[in-house]
Amino acid sequence: MRVEDLVHFCPPGRLIIGTGARAQLPALIERLGYRRGVLVTDRFFSQKTPWVDEYVSAARALGIETVVFDGGAPDPTTTLCDSATAAIRRTLGGHEPDHVVALGGGSNIDLAKALCITLPSGRPVHEFVKGLTAANRPLPFIAMPTTAGTGSEATPGAILIDPENATKVAVMDNSLRPQVALIDPEFTYTCPPSVTADAGIDAFTHAIESYLTLDSAKFDRGGDADPGYSGRSSLTMLFAREAIRLCARYLKRTYDNGTDIEARTGMCYASVYAALSYGSAGLNAVHGIAYAVAGATHRSHGTTNAVMLPYVLEELAAARCDELLDVANIFGIATTDRNQAVRELCKAIRSLIESIGIPTTLKELGIDQASLPSLLNDALAVTRLLKAFPVTDAKAAYERILQRAYDGEPGEFLAAA
Repeated sequence: MRVEDLVHFCPPGRLIIGTGARAQLPALIERLGYRRGVLVTDRFFSQKTPWVDEYVSAARALGIETVVFDGGAPDPTTTLCDSATAAIRRTLGGHEPDHVVALGGGSNIDLAKALCITLPSGRPVHEFVKGLTAANRPLPFIAMPTTAGTGSEATPGAILIDPENATKVAVMDNSLRPQVALIDPEFTYTCPPSVTADAGIDAFTHAIESYLTLDSAKFDRGGDADPGYSGRSSLTMLFAREAIRLCARYLKRTYDNGTDIEARTGMCYASVYAALSYGSAGLNAVHGIAYAVAGATHRSHGTTNAVMLPYVLEELAAARCDELLDVANIFGIATTDRNQAVRELCKAIRSLIESIGIPTTLKELGIDQASLPSLLNDALAVTRLLKAFPVTDAKAAYERILQRAYDGEPGEFLAAA
């Protein structure tokens, strides 16, 4: 316990984790009183797996009708959301759904969250970007993630791409957190190594970044009585630390051997625990800079996070030395030299990233030196994440991080005494 904490913790209404747990969902939905739903997924799951048909048939046997929308796509756009809204409303023929289910990775879950807002009225999603009011409460949402990484099943935001300017927009509200988050490790068993790596490093980044982020007592909630993010607390740090431990143990194992059921299950727990941490604590510089890098390179979210992670950790050596030493211990680094411990931790994390096939420098992503100033400006524009970076001069820190990530060289730092 930390007496200075200001805890505002918002988990899913129900969290279910277990091999084969998806079979429980229709009976739970019936118990909750829902009778007409929309299942949001993509064509891979509707055409290449039995999961969609199994769910729809089992739900129908209990009197629950389901409209399937399988037009999900990576990095869903506001345009896709609006066209999906119109198509689903036509299929419903004037009937109003009472719940939305998502099956898939973070992209399908984001799209489904947005549809929870747009389906009741048919209004375009852009109208909700500035926030929700009591008059536009979303439909109840149920998430079944098929990757172990994004943590969207425990967070308050729907993230979409605005195709007009290729930037990400977010609809944020705690009412978008799922009524049910159901994690069935079997969904992840057939993930290819590249997806396993990308999702797994995303989970690890969520865990370690939220473990080190701004304290809840210092976090600017903007006067919001129900903030989506509110800084780290002893509660979020418990989840973050366990997620870090699980990633250190299972991420490489899962990448090396996708049939390792213990490792697959361990990464599912890691992803959920990381989400329970960052879903309330929030994130900072890794994601803030990675968003800019993704915009410039169109590389995946996990990859751009991974490239930035070791260099951001170096920058936190003074402000978060004790926590980094704790993480170093989790990674088996045992030295009494604080600077050496942090340095070895950053090296170990970079080696982990490299070992799962992800680049470790901006050069490897195709970024040139001349692009660094524009990347800096784009990263600084994500003020929500900038303000949560617990350093004294965030702009200067971002500049150093970008240069080190370009050069691929460790920084000179002094851990706190």
